[in-house]
Amino acid sequence: MTPTPRPPFRPLVFALVIVTAFAVSVSAKHKGGGGRAAQARPSKSARAERGSRASRGRETAARGRSAGRETRAERRARLRDERASARDVRGRGGRRLSRRELAAIARREAEARRRAELARLAAIARQRAQDEALRNEVAANVAKDDPTGEDPEVRRVAVAALGNHAASVVVMNPKNGRVYAIVNQQWGVRKGFKPCSTIKLLSGLAGVAEGVIDPVAENASYGSSRMNLTDALAYSINSYFQQVGQRVGFDRMSSYARQLGYGERTGINFAGEFPGRWPLFKNDVGMLRMSSHGDDIEVTPIQLATVVSAFANGGTLLTPHLPRTPEENVQFKTEIRRQLNIPQESLRRMLPGMIGSVNYGSGHKAYDPTETIAGKTGTCIDSDRVWVGLFTSYAPVEDPQLAIAVVGRGTDAHSHVPAAIAGQIYRTLSYRFGKHGDRSPFLLTPDILAPKPKIDPSTIADTDEAEEKAADPTSAPATDATAGATADGNTTAQTTYAPAPAPNVKPQLMTYPPPAQPRTTTVAPSTKSLTPAQKSPATSQPTEGDGRPRRVKNP
Repeated sequence: MTPTPRPPFRPLVFALVIVTAFAVSVSAKHKGGGGRAAQARPSKSARAERGSRASRGRETAARGRSAGRETRAERRARLRDERASARDVRGRGGRRLSRRELAAIARREAEARRRAELARLAAIARQRAQDEALRNEVAANVAKDDPTGEDPEVRRVAVAALGNHAASVVVMNPKNGRVYAIVNQQWGVRKGFKPCSTIKLLSGLAGVAEGVIDPVAENASYGSSRMNLTDALAYSINSYFQQVGQRVGFDRMSSYARQLGYGERTGINFAGEFPGRWPLFKNDVGMLRMSSHGDDIEVTPIQLATVVSAFANGGTLLTPHLPRTPEENVQFKTEIRRQLNIPQESLRRMLPGMIGSVNYGSGHKAYDPTETIAGKTGTCIDSDRVWVGLFTSYAPVEDPQLAIAVVGRGTDAHSHVPAAIAGQIYRTLSYRFGKHGDRSPFLLTPDILAPKPKIDPSTIADTDEAEEKAADPTSAPATDATAGATADGNTTAQTTYAPAPAPNVKPQLMTYPPPAQPRTTTVAPSTKSLTPAQKSPATSQPTEGDGRPRRVKNP
């Protein structure tokens, strides 16, 4: 039987059907994509509605923040932080923590925060109690003072400036040694204090006289700025004087200290005067903080007043004296302890830094636009973990009439309250002890009377307080000081001083160049090297503390 042949057009029909189906499917895909694209591009009205909803959401979040409620974004951030903390804990433990374990961790962290806050409050309470005890002690001491022979007006002004602060004030004449007033005589004559940064007057003077530093050369750097001796004194840069003291050495530093009267009685006519303290030996490492902070040194306010008086009168160390009778007051005689064997040029080189300290540096609270004041501040923590603040100064620079030393303790030592006390005394008594005549004992030039900083003052913080606070973070800030009551029952204005924050600047002291000429200065306290004009009856007799200290070997 012959088979029936297939029609020749069937393969063509089959191919046509396949092509048609493929075309239909491709067309459907394009239509669907176009629909989705159309949906992805909303109309203008839809976009406007969405923007208004976002605006309303932001307004709601702002209202929630103002009302103190947690917004949605803040809640998401909090949950994200909690999850990250949980991942950290889970990573350390190697397993996923349960909700109970996470809650226990949160409770422990909250307890740690609570204990830290309680410790902070307890430290503040202790500081307040300590301040109250110091102020009560000062009030009792002032009540026991013997004002016989003191200048009534000067004492009244000094008591008013002291107010309710825990401090002692000494006011004297830097030319003849006459004491006008000592408020809180127990602290002023019979108690020793750490000198803190006031010791930089000694370090700088020894460095200049020994030829270790060139006072006009910008041989040090602070951050990106160059710095000389003037700015180092004005801003009380610790690293600068640490290297100066280390290069001078302990023996030479002690020689200058003995000449200025450190470690010996001033000879004031008060019973029970404390002689101060000077260490027997310091190695190179110990010289660092001794030269910048005064470690292992003790001075009295009356000693500080006599030291700064030697800077004021050109190198004469006087014996302070309080005339007790009217006859002694009328026939007052100057008593000279010794004539310093230090060139006046070295003393003069220290003057711009002392003026800069008051004009724009750490002692700016004593600034008086009507007269030029030279001074030096100090702030540190004493060996008994109590804050100490000092300010020693004289004015007017052109014709010194007053030398004022203020030493305070506790919170009142913060932020240079002693400088503010001295400044109030200078301003009040300027009509009587201000500049008189045109006498210039040092032939002062305008650049000395009005020094200008070489570095930006806004980048400089109080390096003394910054370093001490870093060493003692539990100390309470001086933000709750009690207003000081004056003699008239009013309150003083300088009661609350917040310390400036330390900038993120690291001071660096460059290597000093060697002196261009060999040293010719002889600084031994012996009177053999003095000229006949420099000798005095006081220098011909040996005084307590003369001579070099005995070296003590370390065991």
